[in-house]
Amino acid sequence: MSSNSVPVTNTNTNTNTNTDTSPSPSRHRSGGLALLGSELTVLFRRRRTWAMLVAVALIPILLAVAVRLSSETLAPGEGPPFLDRVTQNGLFVAFTAMIVAIPLFLPLTIGVVAGDTIAGEAGLGTLRYLLVAPAGRVRLLLVKYAGVAVFCLAATLTLAVTGTLIGAALFPVGPVTLLSGDVISVPESLLRSALISLYVTVSLLGFAAIGMFISTLTDVPVGAMAATVVVSVVAQILGVLPQLAWLHPWLFSHYWLGFADLLRQPMDLGSFGDNALLQLGYLAVFGALAYGRFSTKDILS
Repeated sequence: MSSNSVPVTNTNTNTNTNTDTSPSPSRHRSGGLALLGSELTVLFRRRRTWAMLVAVALIPILLAVAVRLSSETLAPGEGPPFLDRVTQNGLFVAFTAMIVAIPLFLPLTIGVVAGDTIAGEAGLGTLRYLLVAPAGRVRLLLVKYAGVAVFCLAATLTLAVTGTLIGAALFPVGPVTLLSGDVISVPESLLRSALISLYVTVSLLGFAAIGMFISTLTDVPVGAMAATVVVSVVAQILGVLPQLAWLHPWLFSHYWLGFADLLRQPMDLGSFGDNALLQLGYLAVFGALAYGRFSTKDILS
């Protein structure tokens, strides 16, 4: 052996140390939370979002002002439910406004937000950038749907809080007489109002899933919004046709007005559970359809 030869060393020793670069579950969670925070920030920074919330807040305000300025006394059962009780107790403004808003105004605002989830990003050309690692398609769908669900809660709480405040400002406030004839205190009535807001939020979750699925079918957000609102109108028309009574329990709008059971003593939570189960079914079906469509969607075209 030559004296200038260099000894060969084993360079493979410990080469496998710290080579696992796969994301940890905690990193996945933190990335998902960051994406959700970004989605909510973008959603609630839009002027359109605040314009819709203001429009929702105007419903109880206009209702309360109209009743206040009216010189006519409504007979029991005349007009929307609870409207004849508004002048006796301002807390009924929130309940009446909720009934007025559910058939049209709330589905309209939810349809706009849900229809814009995927189609809006695709139309702007930003969808491909949202899908870069580590944000995958499943995570993006979940985050988008979570954003719509948060907006559902924000819209119903806006309606309830505004109705309570304007009712207290224009009418006397006191213990509330329930549909069962029992009387509850003001704090307990506020708790019932919060439960009704939660009930209505849950009622809209199945509809929101339908809207998100429709949003995956097109790159035109206005078309997705319009189609989602039309679905709501069609479901409610089908729900009033006696010839289709067999179909009514399967419609996502079937339990929308079932929160009246929360205004009894004791509370009947049966409709709440049935409603939640129905909305969960719609969420499962249309969530799967949305994933099936979105997983094969060409985002580069």
